[in-house]
Amino acid sequence: MPYLEELGFNLVGYGCTTCIGNSGPLPEPIEQAIKSGDLTVGAVLSGNRNFEGRIHPLVKTNWLASPPLVVAYALAGNMQLDLASEALGEGRDGKPVYLKDIWPSNTDIAKAVEEVRTEMFRKEYSEVFNGDDDWRAIEVTASATYDWQEDSTYIRHPPFFSTMQEKPEPVQDINNARLLAILADSVTTDHISPAGNIKHDSPAGRYLSEHGVADSDFNSYGSRRGNHEVMMRGTFANIRIRNEMVPGVEGGYTRHIPSQEEMAIYDAAMRYQQEQVPLAVVAGKEYGSGSSRDWAAKGPRLLGYAW
Repeated sequence: MPYLEELGFNLVGYGCTTCIGNSGPLPEPIEQAIKSGDLTVGAVLSGNRNFEGRIHPLVKTNWLASPPLVVAYALAGNMQLDLASEALGEGRDGKPVYLKDIWPSNTDIAKAVEEVRTEMFRKEYSEVFNGDDDWRAIEVTASATYDWQEDSTYIRHPPFFSTMQEKPEPVQDINNARLLAILADSVTTDHISPAGNIKHDSPAGRYLSEHGVADSDFNSYGSRRGNHEVMMRGTFANIRIRNEMVPGVEGGYTRHIPSQEEMAIYDAAMRYQQEQVPLAVVAGKEYGSGSSRDWAAKGPRLLGYAW
């Protein structure tokens, strides 16, 4: 690890961090360079998420690779390099360094595997459910049911069961519905219900600000899945989604048909709810593909999505 840390690779596997694409901020000078030059920049990661806008709002292309290849591409600094034949850079002696020079041999890997013992895992996991001192110090109220906190911005009582009946109502026709979005092919669950950072000027950001949450504490949609108010505002809020009802615009926007006003999809949905108008979305092939995500179904339902 000391050698990797010297290159800037640290242990970050605490909770859902870079594994699901939470990269954190870029240095300010780099962000400014990307914005001013309208640059197309890439990220390489060994996690399991490379959806549009997931790694960072300014990073347009995200590539999944094995951990050693992530290090190699970081050293090279260029995704267009042919690692099989071109040098990653120069060593301290001025000579070119190739991928084969830093790639571990089968012998190196075998030695590392030999050091892994079953007892290591048994020891580490033996008290995993006890938590650390901070976890054990949390004051909780013992009860058979959850004690809902009205002022919580993380966990709120969801509305899904409030109107549920013992026998479901018969299926009815959908009349006079309005379109909320017209989407192309391959709209994933991450487009429908993103798990990335919450923008200050988004409906979810406004909600959190109104409830006294500082921008630095917004966290991500993924961390606030226990709050339906945040998640319904984040539905279709992916920064890379393109709604053909507002040509040339990226992000979760639509057009309110009666007024022809352009607005956030959440704001339009709430206006339609006031007008008692059911909603529909038209999408192409592979709508809803990608990660399994219940909020990709629950979010649209709360917006009034009927079909």
